[in-house]
Amino acid sequence: MRKTLYVKFIIAYLIFWTFGFVVVSLFVPNMTRERLINEKANSLYSEAVLIADTDAANLYSGDTSLEEAKHILDSVAVFLNSEIMIINPSGRVILDTSSAIDVDNPVIIEGFDSAVVSKSYYTTGNFFDTFETDVLTVLAPIAADYKVNGYVVINSSMNDIETSTIGMLNISYMTMAVIFLLSLIVLYFFTEMVYIPLKKITKATEQYANGNMHYTFEVDSSDEIGYLAASLSYMAGELASYEDDQKKFVANVSHDFRSPLTSIRGYLEAMLDGTIPAEMHEKYIGIVLNETERLTKLTNSLLTLNNLNTKGMLLDLSDFDINAVIRSVAATFEGRCIEKNINLELVLTGEELFVRADKSKIEQVLYNLTDNAMKFSNKDSVIKIETTEKKNKLFVSVKDSGIGIPKEDLKLIWDRFYKSDSSRGKDKKGTGLGLSIVKEIINAHNENINVISTPGEGSEFIFSLSESEDERDEE
Repeated sequence: MRKTLYVKFIIAYLIFWTFGFVVVSLFVPNMTRERLINEKANSLYSEAVLIADTDAANLYSGDTSLEEAKHILDSVAVFLNSEIMIINPSGRVILDTSSAIDVDNPVIIEGFDSAVVSKSYYTTGNFFDTFETDVLTVLAPIAADYKVNGYVVINSSMNDIETSTIGMLNISYMTMAVIFLLSLIVLYFFTEMVYIPLKKITKATEQYANGNMHYTFEVDSSDEIGYLAASLSYMAGELASYEDDQKKFVANVSHDFRSPLTSIRGYLEAMLDGTIPAEMHEKYIGIVLNETERLTKLTNSLLTLNNLNTKGMLLDLSDFDINAVIRSVAATFEGRCIEKNINLELVLTGEELFVRADKSKIEQVLYNLTDNAMKFSNKDSVIKIETTEKKNKLFVSVKDSGIGIPKEDLKLIWDRFYKSDSSRGKDKKGTGLGLSIVKEIINAHNENINVISTPGEGSEFIFSLSESEDERDEE
C-alpha cells in the first residue's frame, strides 16, 4: 500500500517524540542528578573549608573549647541541613553535630581513609557504613604547621538531591508535554494549510490525467500553494477549452466537408441512374466542380492555418506598394460586386505607398477581409477600403455596411471555425477560418488588428503595417 506524504510525516513525528522521550528518560535524570550533586558539593565544600580554617582550627589550637565549637557547628549544621563532623586522621570522631559530646565513649569510624576523596573533593555513599542511606560527603583538612590534624566532614542526605532531581525531571517532562501540544497545533495548521490543499491538488491532477478537464476544486489560500492551485485550475480550464475547441473543430470540419460531399454524391448518383438527363449533365458537373473548389478552399485554409504560427512562421519580408496590392485584390471581386450590385470604393493615400511586410500573406489578409465584407453586405451597398498614415505606420481599413457583428461575438470572431448564428444564416458556405488566418498573419508581423462593429449598420476591420525605410526617408 502506498504511503502518503501525510502518513510519512506522522510517522516521523511519532518517531521524533518517542526518541525525545527516551533520551529525556535515559540521560536527563543522570545529568540533572550530577549537576545538583556538583552544586551541592561546591556549596558544602566551601563551608567545610571555612570551618576548617576557623572553628576547627581554633578547636585544635585550644582557642575554642569543644562545647563552644559544638554549639557553633550545630547552628551551621541546621542552616546547611547537614551533619558536620570533626574527625582525627585515625578515624576518631572528635565532634558530631548529630549527637552529644561523650568524651568517655569516643566513636571510631572503622576503615576511615581521607583518600576516599583524593580524586575529588566529595564522595557519595554510606561513608564507611556510618549511615544507613547514601549521603553526600565533603572533606576539608584541618592543617597547622604543615600538618593535617584532622578533617571537617559534612554529610548531607541524598534524599534532598533525589527529590530535586525528580522535580527537575518533572519540569523536563512538563516542558516536553507543552512542546508536544504546541507541535500538535503546528501539525494541525500543517494539515489545514498544506496537506489538505495538496491532497485536493493531487486529486485534481489525477482527474485531469484521466481526462476529466472539467473537474473543479477550490483552495482558499493566498500563498504559494494557493497560487499553485489557481495555476493548475487555470491550466485545466485552458485544456478543457482546448478540448472543447478540438471537439468543435472536428464537428465543424465534419459539417463543412459533409455538405459539399453529400451534394457531389447526390448529383453524381442522379446522373448515373438517369434522374438527371444527359443533356443537363454539363450544368450539374459545373455544380460538382464548384463544390470541389469549396472543398479545396477549405483544405487550403486548414493547411494555411496549421502552418501559421506567430513564433515559428517564416515571413518573406520585402518593400512593396500596398496600394497596388489593394487594387489587385479589389479587381478579383469585380464579378461578385456586379452580381450583388455592391460598390467597392478605394480611398488610398497617394499613388504609391510602400510598406515592409510579406506581400503574399498581406494579399491573403486583404482577400479574406474583403471576402468577409462581401458575404455580409446587403445588395446595393458600399464596401470601402482605405489607407491612412500616422507616425511611420500605415493603417488599412476594410469597412462594409452589412449586418454587423453582435457585441457578444466580437471577442470570438478570431477563433478557428467560429461562426455566429447570423453568419451561418447569411452564408453557410464560409469555413470560419478566414479571420483566424488574418489574425495569425498580422500577429506574425508584430502588428495589430481591431474591429469596430454595430449590428445592422456594418463592420470595420483596421490593421497596421510598417512603412518601408525608403518611405520614411522621404518624410
